[in-house]
Amino acid sequence: MKLTLFEQLKQFLRVLQGSLFPVLEEELGSLAENHQQLVTVLNMLRLEALIPGWSGGVGRPAKDRQAIARAFVAKAVYNLSTTRQLLDRLQADVVLRRICGWEKQAEVPHESKFSRAFAEFAQTELAQRLHQALIAETQKDRLIGHISRDSTEIEAREKPERRETAPEAPQPARKRGRPKKGETVAAAVEETRLKRQASMTLEEMLKDLPQACNVGSKKNSKGYQETWTGYKLHLDVADGQIPISCILTSASLHDSQVAIPLAAMSRQRVANLYDLMDSAYDAEPIHTYSRGLGHVPVIDVNPRRDTERRLEMQAEEKRQQVLGHPTAEAVRYRERTTVERVNARLKDEFGGRTVRVRGHAKVMCHLMFGIVALTVDQILRLVT
Repeated sequence: MKLTLFEQLKQFLRVLQGSLFPVLEEELGSLAENHQQLVTVLNMLRLEALIPGWSGGVGRPAKDRQAIARAFVAKAVYNLSTTRQLLDRLQADVVLRRICGWEKQAEVPHESKFSRAFAEFAQTELAQRLHQALIAETQKDRLIGHISRDSTEIEAREKPERRETAPEAPQPARKRGRPKKGETVAAAVEETRLKRQASMTLEEMLKDLPQACNVGSKKNSKGYQETWTGYKLHLDVADGQIPISCILTSASLHDSQVAIPLAAMSRQRVANLYDLMDSAYDAEPIHTYSRGLGHVPVIDVNPRRDTERRLEMQAEEKRQQVLGHPTAEAVRYRERTTVERVNARLKDEFGGRTVRVRGHAKVMCHLMFGIVALTVDQILRLVT
């Protein structure tokens, strides 16, 4: 009989705690809590399947790639800021070094080799593939109630791209005055990105999104305007605070421009019923696309676009306060805080606040190692 995901996870934890951890303690010594967390993450990921060893072919063998990949996972689990801190920890912590795959201090590669390996991981999107495989293994057969969608700012230490203003195209000459009866005047109206995305594939949508580092701005929870230099990470998070899909864009891109690509990416990975979004996503193409996937969009109304709707919202809120019975949509919308908690955990516990690499690919790789560790931690919290 096939075991359910919950039973499989409980069995996995029993094997770790009853068999693997005691064996490792006999071999390596006492395991601290972060050692056990790292071993759990590595056993869930099985990254060796995505980083094959040297098979004896032509060319210089890429040694230590599996061990270096484990070390970068450890960097996210230990919330270390730089590769230099990781190397110092590997030199001082014998248990950590042996978990990653090096017996002696002299076997740990130089920092330059770590940098070259990280560049390869970023180019091949190793961390993204690890996360996709983890979601496919643990969430594919699960019916998810809510997908919460939001973005968070990612500060980077690099120069922002200079915005170049394109010269205005010359307008076609036409006669002055009102057009004659039956005469039409062609108006060159550029199609918006949201309308274009309705007929694009996921790959085309991702290529169409800007990825360069630039300056972004938004209002914080107290209503003050904040700016930052770097990127913006867009997340789809399932019930249980499990990240499903991630897209990294330029900081200046509006959240609504990534809603449809995120929905398409999540649709390929999981099945869900409700899409929860704040007022930044209140656009008709997003509503239409969500319904087209068979989902129910629960999107906060943007009152700045319609004065009548704002007055209706205020009146409805007063009625709910008097009756003390919120609507079903209002109750469901409260679940959207899961994505905010994931954003906070990524920054506070898994390296999202300490980005020291440059370039879209490397920044995404750094963040995704943290997302992978966070995802494993959240999946196992469901059974503990």
